[in-house]
Amino acid sequence: MEPFENESVPLYTVGQVAEMLAVKQAFLRRCDELRVVSPQRSAGGQRRYSRVEIRVIQQVATMADEGMTMCAIRRIIELEQQLAEAVQQRDELAARLSEVSAERSRLAQRLSVVLGRITRDRSEEE
Repeated sequence: MEPFENESVPLYTVGQVAEMLAVKQAFLRRCDELRVVSPQRSAGGQRRYSRVEIRVIQQVATMADEGMTMCAIRRIIELEQQLAEAVQQRDELAARLSEVSAERSRLAQRLSVVLGRITRDRSEEE
């Protein structure tokens, strides 16, 4: 996958993100300090943001404009991430359950065939 296609690749600088979202660079640094987002660092130590992080910052800016504190915003973001992880786990478990259920049905059918043969063999012996 090309870096431009992957939303998790950190491509954007603080200045670029600040301009894109019309926020101050200090706001972005504050988001990082409070661990609302944790951008990766370039070899020179500069923050680099992915498109995923930019969407989160956009959400943070909207909540901050509505009067929410950064601590409350961070907690909301954490809970949303936990929920997304739980939903993903649920979906994976549901898929696995479906696979296991199909395998169980297949094995039950095979067992039925084998038991039918055993029953026929026994009745032929008698």
